[in-house]
Amino acid sequence: MSVRRPARPGAAALAVLLTLGTTGAPGAADSPREGLRLATFNAALGRRGPGLLLRDILAGEDAQIAAVVAVIAAADADVLLLTAVDWDHDLVALGALADRLEAAGHAYPHRLAFRPNTGMQTGLDLTGDGRRGTPDDAQGYGAFAGARGMALLSRLPVARDEARDFSAFLWRDLPGALIPERDGAPFPSDEVFAIQRLSTTGHWDVPLVLPGEGRLHVLAWHATPPLFGGPADRNLRRNHDETRFWTLFLDGALPFAPPSGPFVLMGDANLDPFDGDGMGAAMQALLAHPALQDPAPASAGALAAQGPADTGHTGPPALDTVQWDGPRQPGNLRVDYVLPSADLEVLGAGVLWPLPDEALAAAVEAASRHRLVWVDVRLPDG
Repeated sequence: MSVRRPARPGAAALAVLLTLGTTGAPGAADSPREGLRLATFNAALGRRGPGLLLRDILAGEDAQIAAVVAVIAAADADVLLLTAVDWDHDLVALGALADRLEAAGHAYPHRLAFRPNTGMQTGLDLTGDGRRGTPDDAQGYGAFAGARGMALLSRLPVARDEARDFSAFLWRDLPGALIPERDGAPFPSDEVFAIQRLSTTGHWDVPLVLPGEGRLHVLAWHATPPLFGGPADRNLRRNHDETRFWTLFLDGALPFAPPSGPFVLMGDANLDPFDGDGMGAAMQALLAHPALQDPAPASAGALAAQGPADTGHTGPPALDTVQWDGPRQPGNLRVDYVLPSADLEVLGAGVLWPLPDEALAAAVEAASRHRLVWVDVRLPDG
């Protein structure tokens, strides 16, 4: 089956994108803005153990957390999905982060975070290495329950009773699942795939309440990196299928009905459609899905950050969202996405990746290897 590739922006189109406020901060917080700003940010707010993120936020001395707050404040999103943020049962750390943001003039009164699969121990040897109880033996890689989860911050109310968490969906139940195999059998065992969930972190559908009582659905996910999966390419296959989940979901090919109204699909796919070590066809198919649109958020900072590791890349470098430029790194890639449904009007889009001499550059670099991605949309009537 051939895969329809998403159109790559030409040089002229990218030049236009880079003049629409995408080079640095997407606009001053006190500037009037039409529409709703939707954003996702892998904020690298994972720590080595439970409770340590809360400790660092409350201490007020962690430079990386201060940089994260500065980046979020500069983006001034109305709806923000954070990935790679440690989860706790009562969302105490998320509340402390929200307090820091409110003190900086950016209140997010509505918050939601389901328990992630990361760090959820199974009692089985999921990787076939002969050991149990390692971070690899959790439903999603993690040294403790809740490690590097997801969280939603919103200025719109969350319809909690309508929210759906698909994170318990089994990998084997995905139509056409690329289950790791060895000698024609699931690797490492049928017992593993009787309980192995598809989601590394989670797949969510969170409806937000719009003025007029309509709904905007936030479809969120954070997939495993396609590397480090052993000889059976476990992570490579899982990463592919975590993205393919959304294509099947929007096609109505899963046991869960897709949203009937407008939505935005966003998160960290750990998958570039053209470059890197992942199976990019899954992302190409998703970007080409008729139910959504790709605003192709761009930045001048990504262009300026090209290095030796990017040699041979074929995707548009202005669309990159993460800087992986060290030894044995895959180079800068586009792995973070904000994809509105086709029925929403896009007013603007960008990646918060300033040029090196711009005021916010130091904070952006200190916050995370990933860059915040934002899209402005016009709210539907009613």
